Amino acid sequence: MKPSEIREFTNKEIEERIETEESHLTQLRLNHAVSPLDNPNKIKAARKNVARLKTELNMRLKKEAEEKANQ
Repeated sequence: MKPSEIREFTNKEIEERIETEESHLTQLRLNHAVSPLDNPNKIKAARKNVARLKTELNMRLKKEAEEKANQ
């Protein structure tokens, strides 16, 4: 998932996406613990997607807080 795609989402969509990506990451980790994945880089990619989503959400929330403080 590219940052440009994430920027198009609303805050609510980002929160929902974080939830689904985290559950997907948990499922990948469980599957990998039971039997090795064909491509363990999927875990790394999922973890980075969660981080990208959280970063964008935090930046937006911080920007909103600054705007409220300046008013």
